[in-house]
Amino acid sequence: MPARPFLGCTSLTYRDTAGRVYLGRTMELTADFPYQLLYLPAGRNFISRPVPGRELHYSSRLASLCVVMPYRIPSADSPLTVSDLKAVEGFNEAGLTFSLLAYPAIGEVPVPEGDTPLLAATDLGPWTLGQFRTVAEVKAALATQKVHPEAIALLGGTPAPFHYVLHDRTGASIVLEFHAGRFHVHDNPVGVLTNGPEFPWHLTNLNNYSFLSNEDRSKATFGSLAVHQPDAGIATAGLPSSNTSVGRFVRAVFYREFAEKVSDPDHAVQTLAHVMNNFDRPRGISISPPGDADHLEVPGLVSAPGTVHTEYTSWTNLTDLERGWFFLRTYHNLNYTRFDLTKLAGGKEPRILPLSALDGTAADATGGMVVFG
Repeated sequence: MPARPFLGCTSLTYRDTAGRVYLGRTMELTADFPYQLLYLPAGRNFISRPVPGRELHYSSRLASLCVVMPYRIPSADSPLTVSDLKAVEGFNEAGLTFSLLAYPAIGEVPVPEGDTPLLAATDLGPWTLGQFRTVAEVKAALATQKVHPEAIALLGGTPAPFHYVLHDRTGASIVLEFHAGRFHVHDNPVGVLTNGPEFPWHLTNLNNYSFLSNEDRSKATFGSLAVHQPDAGIATAGLPSSNTSVGRFVRAVFYREFAEKVSDPDHAVQTLAHVMNNFDRPRGISISPPGDADHLEVPGLVSAPGTVHTEYTSWTNLTDLERGWFFLRTYHNLNYTRFDLTKLAGGKEPRILPLSALDGTAADATGGMVVFG
Protein backbone atom coordinates (compact mmCIF):
# COMPACT_ATOMS: atom_id res chain seq x y z
CA MET A 1 0.00 0.00 0.00
CA PRO A 2 1.34 3.48 -0.78
CA ALA A 3 1.90 5.87 2.06
CA ARG A 4 -0.97 8.08 3.11
CA PRO A 5 -0.80 11.49 1.39
CA PHE A 6 0.96 14.08 3.52
CA LEU A 7 -1.40 16.84 2.51
CA GLY A 8 -4.93 17.03 1.21
CA CYS A 9 -6.38 19.43 -1.34
CA THR A 10 -9.71 19.77 -3.09
CA SER A 11 -10.19 21.27 -6.56
CA LEU A 12 -13.51 21.66 -8.39
CA THR A 13 -15.15 23.71 -11.13
CA TYR A 14 -18.53 25.44 -11.18
CA ARG A 15 -20.55 26.78 -14.12
CA ASP A 16 -23.08 29.61 -14.10
CA THR A 17 -26.26 29.62 -16.20
CA ALA A 18 -24.36 31.07 -19.16
CA GLY A 19 -21.82 28.23 -19.03
CA ARG A 20 -18.97 30.40 -17.74
CA VAL A 21 -16.42 28.39 -15.74
CA TYR A 22 -15.06 29.12 -12.27
CA LEU A 23 -12.49 27.16 -10.27
CA GLY A 24 -12.30 26.66 -6.51
CA ARG A 25 -9.37 25.08 -4.71
CA THR A 26 -8.18 24.53 -1.14
CA MET A 27 -4.63 23.78 0.00
CA GLU A 28 -4.24 21.64 3.12
CA LEU A 29 -0.93 21.25 4.95
CA THR A 30 0.34 20.81 8.50
CA ALA A 31 2.38 24.03 8.54
CA ASP A 32 2.40 27.54 7.09
CA PHE A 33 4.80 27.58 4.16
CA PRO A 34 6.26 30.70 2.52
CA TYR A 35 3.80 30.89 -0.34
CA GLN A 36 4.05 33.83 -2.71
CA LEU A 37 1.67 35.19 -5.33
CA LEU A 38 3.70 35.65 -8.52
CA TYR A 39 2.80 37.46 -11.73
CA LEU A 40 4.80 36.32 -14.74
CA PRO A 41 4.60 38.41 -17.93
CA ALA A 42 4.71 36.99 -21.42
CA GLY A 43 8.03 36.90 -23.22
CA ARG A 44 10.19 35.23 -20.56
CA ASN A 45 12.65 32.44 -21.25
CA PHE A 46 12.82 29.30 -19.11
CA ILE A 47 15.07 26.27 -18.76
CA SER A 48 13.78 23.02 -17.24
CA ARG A 49 16.51 20.68 -15.93
CA PRO A 50 15.12 17.37 -14.63
CA VAL A 51 18.16 15.39 -15.83
CA PRO A 52 21.66 16.69 -16.64
CA GLY A 53 22.13 17.05 -20.37
CA ARG A 54 18.41 16.82 -21.18
CA GLU A 55 17.45 20.49 -20.58
CA LEU A 56 14.30 21.91 -22.16
CA HIS A 57 14.32 25.56 -23.30
CA TYR A 58 10.99 27.32 -23.80
CA SER A 59 9.50 30.81 -23.78
CA SER A 60 6.21 32.15 -22.44
CA ARG A 61 3.67 33.65 -24.81
CA LEU A 62 1.00 34.33 -22.19
CA ALA A 63 0.98 36.16 -18.87
CA SER A 64 0.03 34.20 -15.75
CA LEU A 65 -0.70 34.64 -12.06
CA CYS A 66 0.32 31.82 -9.71
CA VAL A 67 0.69 30.81 -6.10
CA VAL A 68 4.28 29.57 -5.86
CA MET A 69 6.58 27.79 -3.42
CA PRO A 70 10.39 27.98 -3.20
CA TYR A 71 12.12 24.99 -4.78
CA ARG A 72 15.08 25.35 -2.43
CA ILE A 73 16.13 27.16 0.71
CA PRO A 74 17.92 30.41 -0.18
CA SER A 75 21.23 31.55 1.27
CA ALA A 76 23.10 34.84 1.38
CA ASP A 77 25.28 33.66 -1.50
CA SER A 78 22.42 32.19 -3.50
CA PRO A 79 19.15 34.13 -3.20
CA LEU A 80 15.98 32.86 -4.84
CA THR A 81 15.29 33.66 -8.48
CA VAL A 82 12.05 33.43 -10.46
CA SER A 83 13.05 29.96 -11.70
CA ASP A 84 13.26 28.76 -8.07
CA LEU A 85 9.57 29.52 -7.49
CA LYS A 86 7.39 26.60 -8.56
CA ALA A 87 3.68 26.99 -9.29
CA VAL A 88 1.20 25.07 -7.15
CA GLU A 89 -1.88 26.96 -8.40
CA GLY A 90 -2.51 29.52 -11.11
CA PHE A 91 -4.04 30.56 -14.41
CA ASN A 92 -3.14 32.52 -17.52
CA GLU A 93 -4.72 35.36 -19.48
CA ALA A 94 -6.44 32.87 -21.83
CA GLY A 95 -8.29 31.27 -18.91
CA LEU A 96 -6.25 28.05 -18.65
CA THR A 97 -5.76 26.93 -15.05
CA PHE A 98 -3.14 24.74 -13.36
CA SER A 99 -3.39 23.07 -9.94
CA LEU A 100 -0.86 20.85 -8.16
CA LEU A 101 -2.19 18.37 -5.57
CA ALA A 102 -0.41 15.78 -3.47
CA TYR A 103 -0.12 12.28 -4.88
CA PRO A 104 2.62 10.12 -3.29
CA ALA A 105 1.93 6.91 -5.25
CA ILE A 106 3.82 7.90 -8.39
CA GLY A 107 6.15 4.90 -8.07
CA GLU A 108 9.66 4.57 -9.45
CA VAL A 109 9.77 6.50 -12.73
CA PRO A 110 12.68 5.63 -15.02
CA VAL A 111 14.31 8.38 -17.03
CA PRO A 112 12.91 8.21 -20.59
CA GLU A 113 15.40 6.76 -23.05
CA GLY A 114 17.07 8.89 -25.67
CA ASP A 115 18.56 12.35 -25.66
CA THR A 116 15.46 14.48 -26.30
CA PRO A 117 14.81 17.39 -23.90
CA LEU A 118 12.74 16.56 -20.82
CA LEU A 119 10.30 18.71 -18.88
CA ALA A 120 10.60 18.57 -15.09
CA ALA A 121 7.26 17.86 -13.42
CA THR A 122 7.84 20.85 -11.13
CA ASP A 123 7.90 23.07 -14.24
CA LEU A 124 4.53 21.93 -15.58
CA GLY A 125 2.95 25.13 -14.23
CA PRO A 126 4.99 27.73 -16.14
CA TRP A 127 5.29 25.44 -19.17
CA THR A 128 1.52 24.99 -19.58
CA LEU A 129 0.37 28.44 -18.47
CA GLY A 130 3.08 30.27 -20.40
CA GLN A 131 2.41 28.60 -23.74
CA PHE A 132 -1.10 27.20 -24.09
CA ARG A 133 -4.62 28.59 -24.20
CA THR A 134 -6.67 25.41 -23.90
CA VAL A 135 -6.63 21.93 -22.43
CA ALA A 136 -6.68 20.52 -25.98
CA GLU A 137 -3.42 22.35 -26.78
CA VAL A 138 -1.79 20.94 -23.63
CA LYS A 139 -2.89 17.39 -24.51
CA ALA A 140 -1.47 17.75 -28.01
CA ALA A 141 1.85 19.05 -26.70
CA LEU A 142 2.15 16.27 -24.11
CA ALA A 143 1.72 13.68 -26.86
CA THR A 144 5.35 14.38 -27.81
CA GLN A 145 6.88 16.16 -24.80
CA LYS A 146 8.22 13.77 -22.14
CA VAL A 147 7.80 14.74 -18.47
CA HIS A 148 9.99 13.47 -15.63
CA PRO A 149 9.32 13.80 -11.86
CA GLU A 150 12.79 14.83 -10.75
CA ALA A 151 14.04 14.28 -7.19
CA ILE A 152 13.38 17.32 -4.98
CA ALA A 153 16.20 18.03 -2.53
CA LEU A 154 13.87 20.13 -0.37
CA LEU A 155 11.77 16.98 0.21
CA GLY A 156 14.73 14.77 1.04
CA GLY A 157 15.27 13.63 -2.53
CA THR A 158 11.70 12.40 -3.05
CA PRO A 159 10.57 12.45 -6.71
CA ALA A 160 7.87 15.10 -7.17
CA PRO A 161 4.96 13.44 -5.28
CA PHE A 162 2.14 15.28 -7.02
CA HIS A 163 -0.51 15.06 -9.71
CA TYR A 164 -2.02 17.95 -11.61
CA VAL A 165 -5.37 19.15 -12.97
CA LEU A 166 -5.97 21.73 -15.71
CA HIS A 167 -9.20 23.43 -16.83
CA ASP A 168 -10.05 25.98 -19.51
CA ARG A 169 -12.89 28.35 -20.40
CA THR A 170 -14.69 25.68 -22.43
CA GLY A 171 -15.02 23.51 -19.33
CA ALA A 172 -12.54 20.92 -20.63
CA SER A 173 -10.39 19.33 -17.94
CA ILE A 174 -7.51 16.87 -17.74
CA VAL A 175 -5.54 15.20 -14.96
CA LEU A 176 -1.79 14.60 -15.36
CA GLU A 177 -0.68 11.74 -13.18
CA PHE A 178 2.33 9.52 -12.68
CA HIS A 179 1.14 6.19 -11.31
CA ALA A 180 3.16 3.03 -10.77
CA GLY A 181 6.00 4.54 -12.76
CA ARG A 182 4.02 5.61 -15.83
CA PHE A 183 2.73 9.01 -16.96
CA HIS A 184 -0.97 9.31 -17.79
CA VAL A 185 -3.14 12.07 -19.22
CA HIS A 186 -6.75 11.47 -18.14
CA ASP A 187 -9.80 13.32 -19.38
CA ASN A 188 -11.66 14.66 -16.35
CA PRO A 189 -15.44 14.53 -17.01
CA VAL A 190 -16.39 15.64 -13.47
CA GLY A 191 -14.06 18.64 -13.12
CA VAL A 192 -12.90 17.50 -9.66
CA LEU A 193 -9.60 16.34 -8.18
CA THR A 194 -8.42 15.50 -4.68
CA ASN A 195 -5.55 13.13 -3.88
CA GLY A 196 -5.07 9.35 -4.02
CA PRO A 197 -5.94 6.72 -5.11
CA GLU A 198 -5.30 7.14 -8.81
CA PHE A 199 -7.80 9.31 -10.68
CA PRO A 200 -9.56 6.48 -12.61
CA TRP A 201 -10.28 4.79 -9.25
CA HIS A 202 -12.17 7.88 -8.09
CA LEU A 203 -14.33 7.81 -11.22
CA THR A 204 -15.07 4.11 -10.70
CA ASN A 205 -15.97 4.77 -7.06
CA LEU A 206 -18.69 7.19 -8.16
CA ASN A 207 -20.66 4.11 -9.29
CA ASN A 208 -21.28 3.53 -5.58
CA TYR A 209 -23.09 6.88 -5.32
CA SER A 210 -25.58 6.67 -8.18
CA PHE A 211 -28.37 7.16 -5.59
CA LEU A 212 -27.27 10.71 -4.74
CA SER A 213 -29.70 13.53 -5.44
CA ASN A 214 -30.33 16.97 -4.00
CA GLU A 215 -34.04 16.20 -3.57
CA ASP A 216 -35.11 15.74 0.05
CA ARG A 217 -37.19 12.55 0.39
CA SER A 218 -38.68 13.51 3.73
CA LYS A 219 -41.75 11.24 3.86
CA ALA A 220 -42.10 7.48 3.83
CA THR A 221 -44.32 4.67 5.14
CA PHE A 222 -43.08 1.55 6.93
CA GLY A 223 -45.95 -0.88 7.34
CA SER A 224 -48.72 1.30 8.72
CA LEU A 225 -46.27 3.82 10.20
CA ALA A 226 -45.97 7.12 8.36
CA VAL A 227 -42.68 8.90 9.01
CA HIS A 228 -41.75 12.48 8.29
CA GLN A 229 -38.34 14.08 8.60
CA PRO A 230 -39.02 17.46 10.30
CA ASP A 231 -36.03 19.27 8.80
CA ALA A 232 -34.50 19.92 5.39
CA GLY A 233 -31.21 18.34 4.31
CA ILE A 234 -31.88 14.59 4.32
CA ALA A 235 -30.65 14.47 0.70
CA THR A 236 -27.05 14.79 1.91
CA ALA A 237 -27.27 11.85 4.33
CA GLY A 238 -25.56 9.56 1.84
CA LEU A 239 -22.51 11.76 1.38
CA PRO A 240 -19.25 10.55 2.97
CA SER A 241 -18.42 12.73 5.96
CA SER A 242 -14.69 12.14 6.29
CA ASN A 243 -11.98 14.52 5.11
CA THR A 244 -10.14 11.73 3.34
CA SER A 245 -9.37 12.29 -0.34
CA VAL A 246 -12.01 9.69 -1.26
CA GLY A 247 -14.69 11.35 0.84
CA ARG A 248 -13.82 14.83 -0.39
CA PHE A 249 -13.88 13.72 -4.03
CA VAL A 250 -17.46 12.44 -3.75
CA ARG A 251 -18.61 15.54 -1.86
CA ALA A 252 -16.93 17.83 -4.39
CA VAL A 253 -18.73 16.10 -7.27
CA PHE A 254 -22.04 16.46 -5.40
CA TYR A 255 -21.61 20.17 -4.62
CA ARG A 256 -20.38 20.92 -8.13
CA GLU A 257 -23.38 19.14 -9.61
CA PHE A 258 -26.13 20.52 -7.41
CA ALA A 259 -25.07 23.99 -6.22
CA GLU A 260 -27.54 26.54 -7.56
CA LYS A 261 -26.58 27.92 -10.96
CA VAL A 262 -26.77 31.71 -11.02
CA SER A 263 -26.56 34.14 -13.93
CA ASP A 264 -24.45 37.00 -12.56
CA PRO A 265 -20.66 36.43 -12.41
CA ASP A 266 -20.34 38.17 -9.03
CA HIS A 267 -23.05 35.93 -7.59
CA ALA A 268 -21.37 32.93 -9.21
CA VAL A 269 -18.14 33.70 -7.36
CA GLN A 270 -20.12 34.05 -4.12
CA THR A 271 -21.84 30.73 -4.75
CA LEU A 272 -18.50 29.05 -5.37
CA ALA A 273 -17.16 30.57 -2.14
CA HIS A 274 -20.06 28.97 -0.25
CA VAL A 275 -19.30 25.64 -1.93
CA MET A 276 -15.63 25.82 -0.95
CA ASN A 277 -16.59 26.52 2.68
CA ASN A 278 -17.57 22.86 2.84
CA PHE A 279 -13.91 21.91 2.38
CA ASP A 280 -12.43 24.43 4.81
CA ARG A 281 -10.64 22.58 7.63
CA PRO A 282 -9.80 24.22 10.97
CA ARG A 283 -6.72 23.12 12.88
CA GLY A 284 -7.25 20.26 15.30
CA ILE A 285 -10.23 18.60 13.63
CA SER A 286 -8.02 15.59 12.92
CA ILE A 287 -4.52 15.07 14.28
CA SER A 288 -1.78 12.53 13.63
CA PRO A 289 -0.57 10.14 16.33
CA PRO A 290 2.87 10.84 17.84
CA GLY A 291 5.65 9.62 15.58
CA ASP A 292 3.57 9.73 12.42
CA ALA A 293 5.99 10.70 9.63
CA ASP A 294 3.62 10.77 6.67
CA HIS A 295 3.55 14.55 6.46
CA LEU A 296 5.46 17.03 4.37
CA GLU A 297 8.62 17.91 6.28
CA VAL A 298 10.83 20.67 4.92
CA PRO A 299 13.81 21.56 7.12
CA GLY A 300 13.74 25.20 8.10
CA LEU A 301 10.20 25.76 6.86
CA VAL A 302 8.02 23.83 9.31
CA SER A 303 6.77 24.36 12.83
CA ALA A 304 8.95 23.63 15.87
CA PRO A 305 9.66 19.97 16.73
CA GLY A 306 6.97 18.43 18.88
CA THR A 307 4.17 20.39 17.25
CA VAL A 308 1.01 18.31 16.83
CA HIS A 309 0.46 17.49 13.16
CA THR A 310 -2.97 18.59 12.04
CA GLU A 311 -3.94 19.24 8.44
CA TYR A 312 -5.75 22.52 7.92
CA THR A 313 -6.67 24.77 5.03
CA SER A 314 -3.65 27.00 4.49
CA TRP A 315 -5.46 28.96 1.80
CA THR A 316 -8.42 28.85 -0.57
CA ASN A 317 -8.65 30.41 -4.01
CA LEU A 318 -11.47 31.13 -6.44
CA THR A 319 -10.70 31.78 -10.11
CA ASP A 320 -13.03 33.51 -12.56
CA LEU A 321 -11.70 32.13 -15.85
CA GLU A 322 -13.71 34.52 -18.03
CA ARG A 323 -12.89 37.83 -16.32
CA GLY A 324 -9.35 36.90 -15.29
CA TRP A 325 -9.99 37.45 -11.57
CA PHE A 326 -8.27 35.51 -8.83
CA PHE A 327 -9.63 35.55 -5.27
CA LEU A 328 -7.50 34.35 -2.37
CA ARG A 329 -7.88 33.99 1.38
CA THR A 330 -5.48 32.53 3.94
CA TYR A 331 -6.17 30.54 7.10
CA HIS A 332 -5.79 33.78 9.06
CA ASN A 333 -8.41 35.67 7.08
CA LEU A 334 -12.07 34.87 6.39
CA ASN A 335 -12.25 37.44 3.60
CA TYR A 336 -11.10 37.01 0.01
CA THR A 337 -8.74 39.45 -1.69
CA ARG A 338 -9.14 39.93 -5.44
CA PHE A 339 -6.36 40.14 -8.03
CA ASP A 340 -7.08 41.16 -11.63
CA LEU A 341 -4.78 39.49 -14.17
CA THR A 342 -6.14 41.65 -16.99
CA LYS A 343 -4.69 44.71 -15.26
CA LEU A 344 -1.37 43.01 -14.57
CA ALA A 345 -0.98 41.52 -18.04
CA GLY A 346 0.44 44.68 -19.56
CA GLY A 347 3.36 44.68 -17.13
CA LYS A 348 6.76 43.60 -18.46
CA GLU A 349 8.35 42.61 -15.14
CA PRO A 350 7.45 39.86 -12.65
CA ARG A 351 5.57 40.98 -9.55
CA ILE A 352 5.35 39.16 -6.23
CA LEU A 353 3.42 39.32 -2.97
CA PRO A 354 3.76 37.06 0.11
CA LEU A 355 0.46 35.36 0.95
CA SER A 356 1.11 36.30 4.58
CA ALA A 357 0.35 39.91 3.55
CA LEU A 358 -3.29 38.83 3.25
CA ASP A 359 -3.52 37.61 6.85
CA GLY A 360 -5.79 39.43 9.28
CA THR A 361 -9.46 40.11 9.74
CA ALA A 362 -11.89 42.62 8.28
CA ALA A 363 -11.75 46.20 9.52
CA ASP A 364 -13.77 46.98 12.65
CA ALA A 365 -17.16 48.31 11.49
CA THR A 366 -18.50 49.25 14.92
CA GLY A 367 -18.40 52.92 13.98
CA GLY A 368 -20.67 52.27 11.04
CA MET A 369 -23.68 51.61 13.29
CA VAL A 370 -26.07 54.58 13.50
CA VAL A 371 -28.71 55.68 15.99
CA PHE A 372 -32.13 54.21 15.24
CA GLY A 373 -35.26 56.15 16.12
